[in-house]
Formats: sequence, structure tokens, C-alpha cells
Amino acid sequence: MKRSVLTRYRVMAYVTAVMLLVLCACMVAKYGFDTGEGLTLVVSQVHGVLYIIYLIFAFDLGSKAKWPFGKLLWILVSGTIPTAAFFVERKVVREVEPLLSDASPVIAKA
Repeated sequence: MKRSVLTRYRVMAYVTAVMLLVLCACMVAKYGFDTGEGLTLVVSQVHGVLYIIYLIFAFDLGSKAKWPFGKLLWILVSGTIPTAAFFVERKVVREVEPLLSDASPVIAKA
């Protein structure tokens, strides 16, 4: 498996987790303080699109790492639980690092 597969997953895990925290703050502002309705709409739509991209990259990583369905499902759902993606991402990186092939071709100069 290439390192880029893991890197894509890691970036989207962090982006999705941060956007989910921003969305939670917007929801508190909207329903708790009756302000920021327009911002909440925009943030929720952006988070939704980013979460779909996260799902694609996490599924790609899971299929290449040959994870069982239950583990893959937990990783996919972790993007919907605030702060869970941060912890799950760390665990995934520890498990996937040994599977990476860093066999980049060596170009010899003649």
C-alpha cells in the first residue's frame, strides 16, 4: 500500500473532525443564543461534503488494509462523533504504518 493512501485519510480525518467541532459551535450559537443561522447552514453543508470525501478515503484505506467490516464501520462512523476522529486517526496510523511499502524506485546516475 502506498503512503499517499494513508496521508489522504489522515488529512481528511483532521479536516472532518475540525469542521465537526466548528459545526457543533455553530449549533450551540444557533439554538442556544438564537444567532448565526446562515453560518450554521453553510458550515453544515461544507461539513457534509467533506464527510463524504472522508468516507471515500477511509473506505479506500480500509479496503487496501483488508479490515473487517466492523472495524471499517467504526472508522467511517468516527467522522460523525465530535473529537472521535482525532483518536481513531492515531490508532489507524499505528496499525497501518507497518503495511506501507516505501519501495520507491532508485534512479542511478550513469
